[in-house]
Amino acid sequence: MANSMGGPTEGDTFDAGAGSILRQPKAVWATAGASVVAFMGIGLVDPILPSIAQGLDATASQVSLLFTSYFLITAVAMLVTGFVSSRIGGRKTLLLGLALVVVFAGLAGTSGSVGELVGFRAGWGLGNALFVSTALAVIVGAAAGGSAAAILLYESALGLGMACGPLLGALLGNASWRYPFFGTAFLMAVGFLCITVFLKEQPKPARKTSLLDPIKALGHGGLASAAVSSFFYNYTFFTVLAFTPFVLNMTPYKSGAVFFCWGVLLAVFSVLVAPRLQARFGSLKVLGGSLVLLAADVLVLGYGDHTTAVVCTILSGAFIGVNNTVYTELALGVSDAPRPVASAGYNFVRWFAAAAAPFFAPKIEEWSNIHIPFVVAAVTAVLGAVVVLVRRNALTHEAEELQPQHSTEDSVAVFAN
Repeated sequence: MANSMGGPTEGDTFDAGAGSILRQPKAVWATAGASVVAFMGIGLVDPILPSIAQGLDATASQVSLLFTSYFLITAVAMLVTGFVSSRIGGRKTLLLGLALVVVFAGLAGTSGSVGELVGFRAGWGLGNALFVSTALAVIVGAAAGGSAAAILLYESALGLGMACGPLLGALLGNASWRYPFFGTAFLMAVGFLCITVFLKEQPKPARKTSLLDPIKALGHGGLASAAVSSFFYNYTFFTVLAFTPFVLNMTPYKSGAVFFCWGVLLAVFSVLVAPRLQARFGSLKVLGGSLVLLAADVLVLGYGDHTTAVVCTILSGAFIGVNNTVYTELALGVSDAPRPVASAGYNFVRWFAAAAAPFFAPKIEEWSNIHIPFVVAAVTAVLGAVVVLVRRNALTHEAEELQPQHSTEDSVAVFAN
């Protein structure tokens, strides 16, 4: 028998394998599979950015707006997703997000100008934000084996999606830059049908979230410090993701292979390496050190030859994976606000940097030379480390007292966003 979320009830046959991440109800696999595709959408366009520029007779800065529009809408949507899901429920929020992705990803493939493509990508970002911000809460509610197994499954979906997105973009984009968009629309449509069939309706949250609650949560010094530091870090992160493909100037296949390796390192260091480093050195030391190493890596990337740039691009995935995990855990418990609200405020701030970097990096190149965007990215990574150092007292309580196991509510709040 299944509960209202599609998961196992007491006495269900799934209980016998509760400790196994692989023995899950169909509702969990449907949601996790759609999550993989959702995360693939972030890096999907990486290998085909030069092809899009050529196909639509656009400049690098114009094409980079594909990231800017996507993440600008994602940032603003952080204030909306909790408001929506607390009123219509998780299942309907998932389906609404998936439907928007299907429509706008499909329309993106029909674009006749870069302006149309940027606009459709913005609609895609709204759908993805609604889906991703709700997916883990649904997985935890439906999963067998407790929240730990659910979170691991979700993190695996994130890593797989980030790694496979560039591969899908390369394989389909080698024939036409339009095909990756159509492919994503098709896969998300399959996800929509699977969730419609396998995921049962869920009870609505007891408390409704207002649009201003996440902004109010940023009044907490520790949460604001984590958000500001993450803002600087995300500028560096998305300079690598959105601007480097133009610097490497490789075929879709080769660029896809580079970012696949980058995604594999990101996943491995996020899920396996970061927790071990934190246990040994502490969260703040790991974060500060990783940010400084990322700054050095990006600087070498900007000034090295082509082979060096490829190696440094791939290597950056390791530092990004570590940073993602530590920032998530810092934001998880540093604030006394309700976890979903604090998470939304934190993500609202940091995603603005993901929107800014793809826009400013090519502009900076136009104003100076190809090296300076990476110098700026290195500086922002160092600024992130400086914020951690200066505001360590506000962050120390969270870094020292963070326990290995959090409540389901706590874990869902930040991982889902």
